[in-house]
Amino acid sequence: MEQEIDRIVQAIGIAFDQSQISLHQQALEYISSIQQNSNETWRLALKLFVDQNADGTRKYPAQARFFALRVLDEFLDNRFERFDDESFATLQQALISYIQSEYVLGAAEADATFLRNKFSHTLTLFFLCTYEQQWPTFFSDLFTLIRPPDQSPQQGFNRHVSLLFFHIVLEISGEVADQIIKSARSFSAARHARDAKVRDGVRDRDAGRINEAVLTIVAEGAERMDELRKNPGAATEPRELDHAIEVVDWGVRTFGSYVGWIDINLTVTPTTVPLLFTLLADPSLPIRLATSVALLRIVSKGLKEPSDKLQLLKVLSLGQQLERGEDTDEGEESYREALGKLLNVLGQELAKLIDECSNDEIRAEASTYLLQIQPVMLHFLADEYDDTCSTVFPLLHIILAGYKRTRKMSTEPLDDTKRAFLTSLLEVILTKMKWDAESDPDDADEDDIAEFDKMRKDLRTFLDSILSIDQNLVTNAVRTLALNTISAYQSGTAIKWNDAELGIYLFTYLEKSTKVRSCCLLPSSCCGQGQPEDYDYSEYPLTTHGEVLFALFFETVSRYTDFFKIRKECIIPTLEAMVDTRGLHNDNSQYRSRMFYLFHRFIKELKHAIPVDICTNIIDSMRDLLPIVAEIPEPEEPEMDVLTEAITNSSFDSQLYLSKPIPDYPSIIPDNYIFPPLEVFAQMAQAILVCLEAMNVFKPVRDADSRNCRSTVTHSIPPLMSNLLAHFEPSELVDFMNFIGLLIHKLNKDMFDVLDQLIGPLSAHIATLLSQPITGTDDQRLLALLNNIMVSKLQGIFISEREKFGGFESLIATMQRLAEDVLDPTSQKSALIFLSRCVTVWGQPAEHPRRSLPGFERFIYERLVPTAFRVPSLPNFNLKDGQMTVVLHEIANLLQTICKTRGAESYTFFLNVFLPSQNWPPQTALDFTTKLRDLDSKNFRKYFTDLIRSSRAPS
Repeated sequence: MEQEIDRIVQAIGIAFDQSQISLHQQALEYISSIQQNSNETWRLALKLFVDQNADGTRKYPAQARFFALRVLDEFLDNRFERFDDESFATLQQALISYIQSEYVLGAAEADATFLRNKFSHTLTLFFLCTYEQQWPTFFSDLFTLIRPPDQSPQQGFNRHVSLLFFHIVLEISGEVADQIIKSARSFSAARHARDAKVRDGVRDRDAGRINEAVLTIVAEGAERMDELRKNPGAATEPRELDHAIEVVDWGVRTFGSYVGWIDINLTVTPTTVPLLFTLLADPSLPIRLATSVALLRIVSKGLKEPSDKLQLLKVLSLGQQLERGEDTDEGEESYREALGKLLNVLGQELAKLIDECSNDEIRAEASTYLLQIQPVMLHFLADEYDDTCSTVFPLLHIILAGYKRTRKMSTEPLDDTKRAFLTSLLEVILTKMKWDAESDPDDADEDDIAEFDKMRKDLRTFLDSILSIDQNLVTNAVRTLALNTISAYQSGTAIKWNDAELGIYLFTYLEKSTKVRSCCLLPSSCCGQGQPEDYDYSEYPLTTHGEVLFALFFETVSRYTDFFKIRKECIIPTLEAMVDTRGLHNDNSQYRSRMFYLFHRFIKELKHAIPVDICTNIIDSMRDLLPIVAEIPEPEEPEMDVLTEAITNSSFDSQLYLSKPIPDYPSIIPDNYIFPPLEVFAQMAQAILVCLEAMNVFKPVRDADSRNCRSTVTHSIPPLMSNLLAHFEPSELVDFMNFIGLLIHKLNKDMFDVLDQLIGPLSAHIATLLSQPITGTDDQRLLALLNNIMVSKLQGIFISEREKFGGFESLIATMQRLAEDVLDPTSQKSALIFLSRCVTVWGQPAEHPRRSLPGFERFIYERLVPTAFRVPSLPNFNLKDGQMTVVLHEIANLLQTICKTRGAESYTFFLNVFLPSQNWPPQTALDFTTKLRDLDSKNFRKYFTDLIRSSRAPS
């Protein structure tokens, strides 16, 4: 065994030594096999961990002993059966001997402190395996080590064993009661049953003694801390105060770990409550944090009887304690955050009693208590640290939700207590919504800005709740804030940028939330509330407060342009601010890009209100910004489209917004002014076509030319399309269909020759597009174009002399396929409409030779009619789907169109040929044919739909 242990130690040394690269992998594989075979190697691991030299020091290095504990953990962690007596005795004796030598008599691994926590975890796993059947005296044995019987009380408890005891209880609580730990690992029925038995066993046999031991050690440690703080000279060792603090800290953590799963009568007593409140005010921050967590778990502990819960909360009287704890030292925000969480849980427990308890007396008492802690909650909400402030958000949500429910059930005004609370709450919210005056959002970290925006968004939800409870309360507060800001400016007081920013922000918030257009800034005449107040807005020029304020202001003025339609005197100073360095000429390129759009929007909405005489000056002042500058990026990959990247990843698009407002400026047409001749536009179109022909391989050029040529004459379209089609992608083709459809609508028959020239090149592209899988809107645009051609009576292009590629037959076949595709009912409907129009145009009887297409009647009878009856019989034709009902109506329309177009011939075909071939009974076939002929479209659609439903109904 010694040789094997030496090999393990040697392998671990190699694994930790980066210089021995050649043996490193081999060593890792070896020690991994030792751990994986822990059922056979645990004795080696045990000896490796506990063996000593003759002088009492540990025989093997700390890294090797740590690995030994990992092997033991592997052996114990998933063991749910009883040990044989010899194995149990070996483990128990070795571990107890180790505790006695290392913790009772030694320094508790002072040279390798990381082994302490690892050993406590290993010992806990051994406890879980043996407590029920083999080691029920575990805690009794451990208690004798904390203070041996032969030791006098004056010597106190053994600190090392006490800390080991605390760590073990913490580990046990985590294993058997912590739901987070349980949910993090896969469920095991054996582990679940074992943990339940251990939990019940501890409750029945040892909970009282564990709790007594913990509190006794904590109380003794707290007393010793007090003595040493008052008289540092009384210390018997250099770090005795630090050691006492450590013991009390871990003792309170241990207490908090088990209060949730043992009897509340053990943990909440006349002795424990004062002790906890004393520790809650202790100078040591870790002790206060641990105490706050323990109290939180006591408060949140579930009790069956509501009266017991209320009594528990009354005994603790946490509202008073938390109120005293509001003023804490600067830098201890973590403690304020912990107190906020404690208050939040206390309030939530009271709210549960109010909402769920049927006893009116308990509900009334809980309501009173909740009212008492609301001022304390407001103090936490107003905390300068957002993490502390947000701890009470859940409680505030609950309180406001209760107010809203009460408001809905009663038309009575709010009582004074609730109104006073909401007023105070509103004041706190508005203050918290404000930027710190010392902050510089222009240079702030993105994470800081995101955190502030998130906080402001959360606070807005509370503002929304107050608004729904009492709208006037919010509108009056915002109005007061705005007017106070204006009054302060009038009196000569310097306005802080964050005050101005908050005012603008709240104005936009109120506009969006209340739909009250004049709640604080717009004149009351806008809302029909009397005469407007006589404000001279020219007294309040825009001042320099930073880009954040500029951005918010310009966003606001471009959104609420109705204000300027009434207060026209404000237009000029606003435009001046937009054009100068606060707007279009700002140094920040990202900010400037956004301003281009806002400026465009402002001009577009107010073009009829802008004074004519200033337009030239505005254009001149922004002339230096009009040249388009595209930033050409360095290609990162050979296949990178540099032109596309330059357009999409720069300020290129935003610069275009700057040119758009120029035609919107109001202008007076001078006398004798001669408009440019139409030839100028033709020349422009020709120049665009020349550029396209030279650079049609570039998609951005094709996009730009297709947009710019939409205002030109029809004869430019064929050369335009021939160049575009040379490299068109399907998505580009579909987008261009909209342009063609617009021209068809505007020019109608003038488009025939154009379409006739285009139909050849288009045929292949259209067939390719329609043969691809369903793409939704792309197919719809193309089908809409085809139907527009039919409606505009331009259908001759499909069968013209130029169409020599059999495109019409392919198109008809594609339409039939779409009509049968039940997976795309929208395209199915459009295809049926197109086919109906084809029947009307080309399905006329032979006596109308100019309007008929030879052989088309065979297509009607041999393909369209069977399709009309085959589609409703398909297995995946879902009659419960509303879209399928629409498809069924179009099939009915197609059948009636066929009969109306072909006349008596079609009725004979249905009655004597088609329906008998489908095994229809003669009477049913006659009834169907009669209704097909005599009913109007609406009634036949209903009849046909009902017929299909009945035929598909289960027999």
